Amino acid sequence: AAMSRKRLQQLVETLGRSAKHFNKSEVESLIKLFDTLVAKSSNRSAAVGFDRNTFRDTLHSVFGMMDDMLMDRVFRTFDRDNDSCISVVEWVEGLSVFLRGTLEERIKYCFEVYDLNGDGYISREEMFQMLKNSLLKQPSEEDPDEGIKDLVDIDYDHDGKLSLTDFEKAVRDENLLLEAFGPCLPDIK
Repeated sequence: AAMSRKRLQQLVETLGRSAKHFNKSEVESLIKLFDTLVAKSSNRSAAVGFDRNTFRDTLHSVFGMMDDMLMDRVFRTFDRDNDSCISVVEWVEGLSVFLRGTLEERIKYCFEVYDLNGDGYISREEMFQMLKNSLLKQPSEEDPDEGIKDLVDIDYDHDGKLSLTDFEKAVRDENLLLEAFGPCLPDIK
């Protein structure tokens, strides 16, 4: 059920503007990839997009993501309208930031991934959830609580939670902190 040439061109035009980090031929390729993934997704909503499982398979096979919790969060960050389905627009616009976003866009994206309850802050509990998943897998001497204490140092206004402003300031000071709570961006490959 590939889309008509005309519909494809319209979509390429629109997304060429909104997904500003891709050129038109890249947008077209991503739309075709989307169609392929939708075809693979055996889901009733396949007309509008693909589901969490297809998305997770893609994150895993294409971008090497392993962490279930993070993949789930990435899905929610892409799924702008919260309909549990990634539409072609959400796919291309999401990938624009995911693959080529400016530092500012990536900061906002990572922050959204880590803000588990969507209240605009990363609480200590949320930090712990994320870190428990990503840090405890490495056998280390360091107590995971210590890692959290270090991160609380980036709570510049000392209100016990990280706002986007805190997070942004920390990342601008030290870019490695962009994925402080676990890898949710593709690796260099």
